[in-house]
Amino acid sequence: MVEKRHEELQQELLAKYDAESAYRTQLGKFAAVVTLLGISLTLFHLYTAFRGPYVSIIQGAIHVGTALSLIFILYPAKRSLLKKGGVPVYDFVLALAAIFANFYIVFHYERITTKAIILGFTSLDIAVATIGILLLLEATRRSVGMPIVIIAALAMSYGLWGKGIPYFGHAGFSWKVLSTELFFSSNAIFGIPIQISSTYIFLFLFFGVMLAKTGISQFFNDLSFAATGRLTGGTAKAAVTASALQGMVTGSSVANTVGSGSFTIPMMKRAGFKPEFAAATEASASTGGQIMPPIMGAAAFIMAEYTGIPYNEIMIIAIIPALLYFIGIYFGTHFEAKKHGILGLPKEKLPRFEGLFKRMDLLLPLLTIIGLLLVGYTPTYAALWGIAAALLVSSFRKDTRLSFRELLASLEQGARTALSVIAACATAGIIVGIVVLTGLGGKIAGGILELAGGSFFLILFFTMIACIVLGMGLPTTANYVVTATMAAPALMEFGVPMIAAHMFVFYFGIVADITPPVCLAAYAGAGIAQANPMKTGFIAVKLAIAAFIIPYVFVFNPILLLEGESLWFLIVPLITALIGMASISAGIMGYLIRTASVFERSLLVLAGLMLVYPEGILVSLIGLVIMLAVGFFQYRKDRKLEVSVG
Repeated sequence: MVEKRHEELQQELLAKYDAESAYRTQLGKFAAVVTLLGISLTLFHLYTAFRGPYVSIIQGAIHVGTALSLIFILYPAKRSLLKKGGVPVYDFVLALAAIFANFYIVFHYERITTKAIILGFTSLDIAVATIGILLLLEATRRSVGMPIVIIAALAMSYGLWGKGIPYFGHAGFSWKVLSTELFFSSNAIFGIPIQISSTYIFLFLFFGVMLAKTGISQFFNDLSFAATGRLTGGTAKAAVTASALQGMVTGSSVANTVGSGSFTIPMMKRAGFKPEFAAATEASASTGGQIMPPIMGAAAFIMAEYTGIPYNEIMIIAIIPALLYFIGIYFGTHFEAKKHGILGLPKEKLPRFEGLFKRMDLLLPLLTIIGLLLVGYTPTYAALWGIAAALLVSSFRKDTRLSFRELLASLEQGARTALSVIAACATAGIIVGIVVLTGLGGKIAGGILELAGGSFFLILFFTMIACIVLGMGLPTTANYVVTATMAAPALMEFGVPMIAAHMFVFYFGIVADITPPVCLAAYAGAGIAQANPMKTGFIAVKLAIAAFIIPYVFVFNPILLLEGESLWFLIVPLITALIGMASISAGIMGYLIRTASVFERSLLVLAGLMLVYPEGILVSLIGLVIMLAVGFFQYRKDRKLEVSVG
C-alpha cells in the first residue's frame, strides 16, 4: 500500500512538472487500442532495425503517424481532464486523422515525390498537409508543452509573411508551397531529427525500458552508496554518483530527478542537508544525465548526423566534459557537508560490495552497447544487441524474468516512452525547415556577429543566453536541433571547431532545466523535498557551475574535446581544470578548510577561473598559488582558533 502511494506521488509530480508524463491512466475500452498501437510501433522499429529502414519519409510517416495517434488517446486537451476516466470521441477522431494524414504519404509516396513536384500538388494534398501540420502542433502541445509550438508557429508565420521584415526579410512563400514543403519533403517534419528518431533514438529508448526491467537503477543506487556513503556528506555524494551512472542510460532531467530523488532526497534531508540543497543536488545531478555518454539525452545521435562525426567518437569526446560537470557537483556537496559538519552513513547501513558483485551481470547490457559502439558498429546494431542482452539478463532472476504478458507490456512502454521525443523532433523539424527555406540561419549568425561588435567573448555570451532561453521551453533534443541550426553556425564562422560549437549549444540548452526562472528539474526536486522551488533553482545553478564554465573552456581550448594536440597535452589542462573546479566550488559554497570570508570566496573563485583558463600555464600557476595561499591562511586561522579554545 505504501509503495503504491509512493508511485502515485511520483506520477503526480511528473504530471505537474513534466508534460510528457501528464497522460491518462484510466483509458477504459481504449486501453486495448493503446496496447495494440504501442506494441505495433515497437515491433515496427525492431523489424526495420533487422531488415533495414524504409525510405526515410515513409519510415518517418509511419513513425510519426502512429505516435501522434497514441498521443491523442493518451494525453487530454487540458490537464484538468486527467482525472476523468475514458477517452472523448473527439480525441479518437483526431487519432484516426493523424494516422490518415501521415499514412497518406505512405500510399501516395511515388506521386508526391515525382509527379507532384513537376505538375504541382492537388487541393487534397494541400488539405492533408495542413491537417497533418495542425495535428502535429496540437499533439506536441499536449505531450511536450506550449513553448515549442509557439516557436514553430512563429517560424511558419515568418515563412508566410517575413517579406517586409528589415534585415531578416525574405521573398515570402504561399501556404501551398510552405505546407507541402514542410509535410511532403525530407527537409522539415521528416528531416534529420525524425530520420534519426525513427531509426536510432527509438531503439535506445526501448533499450532503457528493457534495462529498467533488470533492476539496474537500484543496482546503481546501491553501488553508489557502497562507494561513497561513508564519506563526508555521503548521502549527497551517493546521489551525484548514482545520477551520473543512471544518466548513462536515461535522458530526461525531470524524470531522473523524480525517479532518483524520491529515494535520495529524503536520505539527504535525514543526514542534515537543508531541503533546498538536497533537492538542488538531485536536480543538478539528474540534469547532467543528459550530457553523460553513451545516450546523452538522445540529442547526440542527431549531433553525429549534423557534424558528420561518427557517434562512437562523439561518445568518447563527451566523456571529459561530463566528468568535469559531475566532479564539480561532487566538490560542491563536499564543501557544503564540511561547512555544516554532515558526516557519512554508518557502515552497517550501507550495501555490501560482496552482495553487489553477485549482481554484476546487470552491467552486461550496458557494456554490450558501449563495447559495440566503441569498436565501430552502428547505433542500430548496438541497440539491438543491447536489448537482447537486457532480455537475457532479466531472465536470470525470478523477480525480473518477463512473462509473455510482461513482455507485451514492455513493448507498449517502449512506444509510450518515445512519444514526446517523436513529437518534439517532428515539430523542431518545422523550425529547421523554415530556417533552411528562408535562409534565416545565415542571417541570425550574421546578426549575432554584428550585435557582438566582433567580440568573440560576446558572441559566446549571446549564444549562451539564446540557448538557455530556448532550453526553458524546449526539450533537450528539440533545443539542440534549433540551436545547432541557428546558433552553432555563428560560432563556426568565428573559427570555433565544429564539434566545440555544437557541444557549446548542447550544454547550454540542457542547463536551462536548472536555471531560474523556468527550472523544471529544480521544481520537481523541490516538490519531493517540500522546499522553496526558486531557492532550489539558484542552489542548483551554484552546484552545477561547471556547466556554465566548461563550454567556454573547450571553445578556447578544444583539447578537452580531444581535438588537435596529442593526448599527452591533455594531462596538464585536465589537472588544472579539476583543481580549478574545486577552487570555484569552494568559493561559491563558502568553505575550503573553514568557513570563508567574502574576500576569501572571491579569491577562490578568481583562482579557480585562472586554473581552468586554457591559455598559458603561467596563468594557471598564479591561480594555484592564490588558491594555496587562501588554504594556508585558513589553515593558520583554524589552528589559532584550536589553540585559543584549548
